Amino acid sequence: VQLVESGGGLVQAGGSLRLSCAASGSIFNINAMGWYRQVPGKQRELVATFTKGGGVTNYADSVKGRFTISRDNAKNTMYLQMNNLKSEDTAVYYCHVQTPPYYNYWGQGTQVTVSS
Repeated sequence: VQLVESGGGLVQAGGSLRLSCAASGSIFNINAMGWYRQVPGKQRELVATFTKGGGVTNYADSVKGRFTISRDNAKNTMYLQMNNLKSEDTAVYYCHVQTPPYYNYWGQGTQVTVSS
């Protein structure tokens, strides 16, 4: 499985961005897939994920109501719509997929910078 993120960039506070994660290879049978983010000096943190084959979504409390995770199975692509961005959302965002039994795959990351 290879994952390629796109859509990051510089945006003013209150603005929006949509991240995309294009997957190659077989991702029909997954344990989970989603988005994480990381800032220098801190651990990578969960932003939003699908679990149990895409039937359940989880969001970090800090992004609930502002971010929406979605997927297009026909395109093997996952999205993260980010609205009302805040300076604390500035980070490198990573796409993640876990396939059975517990194989983890990560994209290369895309930088999101929110200016206040």
